[in-house]
Amino acid sequence: MRKPAPEPVVDTRQRLLEAAGEVFAEVGFRAARVRDICARAAANIAAVNYHFGDKRGLYVAVFAYAHACALHAHPPPADARQPPAQRLEAYVREFLLRLLDEGRPAWHGRLMAREMIEPSAALDQLVERAIRPQFELLTGILRDLGAPSEPRALRRLSSSVVAQCLFYHHARPIIGRLFPDWRPDAAELAALTAHITAFSMAGIAAALPAPRARRGQRA
Repeated sequence: MRKPAPEPVVDTRQRLLEAAGEVFAEVGFRAARVRDICARAAANIAAVNYHFGDKRGLYVAVFAYAHACALHAHPPPADARQPPAQRLEAYVREFLLRLLDEGRPAWHGRLMAREMIEPSAALDQLVERAIRPQFELLTGILRDLGAPSEPRALRRLSSSVVAQCLFYHHARPIIGRLFPDWRPDAAELAALTAHITAFSMAGIAAALPAPRARRGQRA
């Protein structure tokens, strides 16, 4: 009689990241205990020091891990040869998918919500290493679309695109109560992508200076 195949060995570091993400999301950084994280991950307490240095190093790594998972599942547009309008649409679509992906572990969103209320050095690192490059990618797309090049105007336009997407994540509990039949399914995500893209394109056009009337013509 054959022996049953051994269960696949899950990397200790991966288990710690997943377990820590759940614990940090549930109780926050200060209340989280390394022994509880290790118990949930079925790992030795020394493994945290080995892989991450300490609890704070683990906390920072959890943020990077969650964001990397989202980017891997729904990467931003990378083909600069595409027309800028297509790149903007792809950026909006993938951003919405990252925000509203129902297959994403629930702790990802809860952890970020906690961090937004009480920011730490982990958020500083996440912004510099991951969020800023994505924002600069969007800014470059808008610049290629002909958006005003003045830095503050360009920043406002980029922020408006991001804000439209974030609304459907942050206000989801309210949206669900206002419109109980609302579901971010494939059809709705496609409609939101088209709407936000078109709205943003119109915003860019409205932000451009009005052309001067030609001499001899009425303004």
